Amino acid sequence: MQTRNADEKELAKFSELAHRWWDPRSEFRPLHEINPLRLGWIDDNASLAGKRVLDVGCGGGILAEGMASRGAEVTGIDLSDRALGVAKLHLYESGLSVDYRCIAVEQLAGEAPATFDVVTCMEMLEHVPDPASVITACARLVKPGGQVFLSTLNRNPKSYALAVIGAEYVLNMLPRGTHDYEKFLKPSEVAAACRDAGLTPLELIGMAYNPLTQVYSLGSDTDVNYLMRTVRFA
Repeated sequence: MQTRNADEKELAKFSELAHRWWDPRSEFRPLHEINPLRLGWIDDNASLAGKRVLDVGCGGGILAEGMASRGAEVTGIDLSDRALGVAKLHLYESGLSVDYRCIAVEQLAGEAPATFDVVTCMEMLEHVPDPASVITACARLVKPGGQVFLSTLNRNPKSYALAVIGAEYVLNMLPRGTHDYEKFLKPSEVAAACRDAGLTPLELIGMAYNPLTQVYSLGSDTDVNYLMRTVRFA
């Protein structure tokens, strides 16, 4: 019987790779390359300095440290002890301060509702059995007037061709089996889950990768990777 909103195989997969999280040439290279883009986008819209921020599914802490470097008071949560161990160790190198906790977002929502000015949940929704439950918990955790930032993968033939076949089998950007196409989420599905949870979508943007220049960029193409900004009005 499942007692938490987690795919144990997914957790084991990322835990096995945890020691490579901060190697920019490793399987996590795409996260290192997109981090400046997503960090800048979040900061431009939320003015992170002085804000209390929660990073859900923080993994080894790449985004969490980035937000801390912008002056935010950051809490990072994940269900992988090994990834969190790597994240905590990296703080000795970076000199930054992040409060890392091994706790499910649903549990934290019960303990600390309406606590955070900003909640981020990036590249995580496609890895859990019940993404709507995660979104609902994020909505409970953010203060009224606060923003929740989400990112995931669209579900359509183009995203399958590029994010699975292209990234995992042709370009070898990611280990084979990193993504399960059936768990990809259409923007309309994420937006509906947000509205059901009391969040109002404000912005939808895409993130594209150019294999010729090997550069990521933000834009209007949401066919594969996309980011959504939402607000809790009450």
